[in-house]
Order: sequence, then structure tokens, then C-alpha cells
Amino acid sequence: MRAAILRNVGDTKLDVVDDVSIGQVGPNQVKIAIKSAGLCHSDLSAMNGTIMQPVPAVLGHEGCGDVIEIGQNVTNVSVGDKVIVAWNASCGNCNACIRGEYHLCLQFLISQGYVPHFKEGDTDIFGFAGNGTFSEEMIIPDKAAIKIPNEISYEVGALIGCGVMTGVGAALNTAKVVPGSSVAVFGCGGVGISAIQGAKIAGAAEIIAIDTQDSKLEDAKRFGATHSTKPDGLKAVLDSVTQGEGTDYAFECIGLPATIRSAYDSVRRGGTAVVVGAGRMDQMVEFNAFELFFQEKKFIGSYYGSANVRRDFLRLIRLYQAKRLDLDSMISAKMDISEINTALDNLRSGNVIRQVFTF
Repeated sequence: MRAAILRNVGDTKLDVVDDVSIGQVGPNQVKIAIKSAGLCHSDLSAMNGTIMQPVPAVLGHEGCGDVIEIGQNVTNVSVGDKVIVAWNASCGNCNACIRGEYHLCLQFLISQGYVPHFKEGDTDIFGFAGNGTFSEEMIIPDKAAIKIPNEISYEVGALIGCGVMTGVGAALNTAKVVPGSSVAVFGCGGVGISAIQGAKIAGAAEIIAIDTQDSKLEDAKRFGATHSTKPDGLKAVLDSVTQGEGTDYAFECIGLPATIRSAYDSVRRGGTAVVVGAGRMDQMVEFNAFELFFQEKKFIGSYYGSANVRRDFLRLIRLYQAKRLDLDSMISAKMDISEINTALDNLRSGNVIRQVFTF
């Protein structure tokens, strides 16, 4: 079958091949025919080493498709079901799961992320984040296959699988934005646009979008931002909107030390700064000891939107069906998997919100 493979960390192109195979479906596993896959900035992060990923690997972690085979003991899905692939499902048994912190389950992530999922001849091929949705078929644990209504398009399902869940979840689950509050969002790509929509759904009164590109600031206004600015204009906007006090919440959706620091600085005393972007392990952010105590700001990370995928995927679908969450407009282009390297260049340039691939 066709798949897009990262041969080496540091490569700027993926190798699209047609001779990849998968094994047999085992107990508590399902085989899925992928119909649509989203291209996320995290795929670039795997390519450049920001996110650690064994190679060679089939990339892709946003996907939606049909169940075409199930193993023994599978009861949550049946052949023919339309499902979203959840790259960060949960085991249900570890300490994190017992506490209700399903998104922090390491047992599932480790057991899936570091086991080869594909073969190319006799060579084992990993799947990015335990998935590898840039392939025509894949085998995943049944807990990672979340059934959705048939009327939801494959493209929308793919977006929910990561970027939308991450951004909307950061606002609704992690920060718990309250009605009437003020919000700043740094970075208006797919995750940032989703955070803006999450803040709007939560009832934020003012949503300030910050980005370096005019096109992305225009997108942000279309999706719910009340104000937009480039970084050098942020102080003036904060002075106007919050009388210089700072916003109640800030979401950093890039993963750079400078923007993480800016997000922290932009919230008011006692406000909440949320780091959503995936940064590098070798990059540091500095704070002085006095400000951490005196400002009493809440500085927190948001991993996958603090999601319980079995609950939250369907919650996002209901918001989409109620026309409170605009996902159709987030799809910048539909492409064939053979065009993936063109799409990677588009993503690097920052000219698209989200592109999806069809099989």
C-alpha cells in the first residue's frame, strides 16, 4: 500500500512509496482504511527532531477512516464504522487514568509509539506517535478508534483528531476560560485558530490574535478574534482592551521561548498563561524568582488539550453540528498523498491553516 515515510530525522522531504505492508490484526486491535489525514505542524516537528520519533517512520497522526477488520475482544467498534484515530488514547488502568487525567497516560503512548507498525520489505517501519496516518491502512488498538456519526466527513474527523482537539481543549479543558473574560492567542495556525474558537465557545468577551503574517490575522478575525495584531503592536492593543492590565488568559500555540515569555507577560496579575505549542527540549525560558511569587500568574502546559478522547471527540462533533465550531472553513485544501511534499512546503511557509489528504 502507499505510505509517506520519513527516512532520517532532519530530512525535509518524505518518501512516498507503494510497497508498505502491515501485519495481522491481533486481539483488541482494529484495522482501519484511512480515508483522510491532516497535515499538522507536529509532523514537521518529528522531521526536524523537536519531537522525538524513531525512524524510519510513516508520519501522520490526524486521521479518519473506516474499520475494515476487528480482532478478538473488540466491542467498541464494528466493521464498517467510521472512526477518528486517536494518537493519544488511554489505557484506563494506570495512575494517570485512575485520576481522570487520561491525556497524561504514558502506558498507552509508550507501548504504541516505540513499536514498529509497518514493514517495507524486511525493514521495520514505525508509525509517528504510534499511528502513521499517511498510509492507506493501519492497525491500532481498539481504544484508539473513536466511532463517529456517518454524516461527519472524513476531513472534519481528521482535523478533530489532533489540531482542533488540542486548541479547543486548551481553552475549554485546560484553562477553563470563563464567560466575559479576555484572551490572547499567540500563533494563528490550525491550533491557534482552534484555541480562538474554543475561547469564543467559552464566552470570552475579547480575543486578541497575535501573529507575524497578515493572512493569518485575517483568518483569526474570521474565526472569532475580536482584535488582531503583529507582535510589535501587542502593547497598544493590551492598553486599549485591558487598560494595560493584561488579559485573563493567554495561549501560546507556537512553542518558542520568546513567544512563551510574551504570553506570560501579556496576562494580568493572577491571570493564566497556557503553553500549547511543542517546543524543543534544548530551548529554555527564563523567569525571575520574584515575579513568579509576586505576580501569582498561573503558568501551565496543555498537552493535547487535556483531552479525554472518548468524551471530547463527540463533544466537538456536537459543537460542529450546532454550527458553533467552524471546521469546514479550516480545511485549506484537499490533496492526494502524492502531493505531500508540496503541502509540507506550504506548512513551513505558514500560508495555510490546515491541509488534508485523501486516499
